[in-house]
Amino acid sequence: MCVSRLAQPLMLLLVLAALAGCASTPPPSRPRGPDPYFMTMYGPQPNEAFPLPATDISKVDPRFLRQQVPYVTHEPAGTIVIDTPNRYLYLVQGGGMALRYGIGVGKAGLEFAGEARIGRKAQWPRWIPTSDMVAREPDRYGPLASGLDPGLTNPLGPRALYLYQGGKDTLFRIHGTTEAWSIGNAVSSGCIRMFNPDVIDLYNRVPESTRVVVIQEEPPMSAAMPPVDAPIEAPIEAPAEDAPLAF
Repeated sequence: MCVSRLAQPLMLLLVLAALAGCASTPPPSRPRGPDPYFMTMYGPQPNEAFPLPATDISKVDPRFLRQQVPYVTHEPAGTIVIDTPNRYLYLVQGGGMALRYGIGVGKAGLEFAGEARIGRKAQWPRWIPTSDMVAREPDRYGPLASGLDPGLTNPLGPRALYLYQGGKDTLFRIHGTTEAWSIGNAVSSGCIRMFNPDVIDLYNRVPESTRVVVIQEEPPMSAAMPPVDAPIEAPIEAPAEDAPLAF
């Protein structure tokens, strides 16, 4: 049976339509931007003494956002490990896991290595630049030499954890920041800075006397400090209200 010339194009169209029906529909494209999970994590915090706006994480490498990760270490659960070369702070959880935070590392942070204890915790701390900071950048820090009250413009942010050795303040701090873009980077001044929601989270998880290990090149020897359950040898001396606070 012959097929007319008029019927041939019609049959071709039917075949093409059938093939098109077999083709899979491409999945919808994912919206660009941070994961909604992290957007919620770094959203506004209106219940703070100074209500915090949402943290802009649109240009942040996702690896610097707070997350639970596998972490092999000899340190016991509850220890804070600061990995300055890789810009991470770990809160060891045990079972081969840790809560990892991204950090920014300032000049003081690049100079400090070893072990210490959290000797003091502060919510919305006051900040005073050190004399070295004023001498190094007089135009920037000179007008602030008398200190800066707590608030959204305070370089220490909403929380600060003060590190002590032998009961004395090291002037080394873990704190928030007014410069979210600096997380994951080395900056000109300061200690260990975190996203404001992250330093609040860490503050709520760790008590005073928490052991802190700061790694620069090689991990420090655990024997340098007493066991984690041992009492601190000397009583902690609280700084004077107007003591300079590095950040």
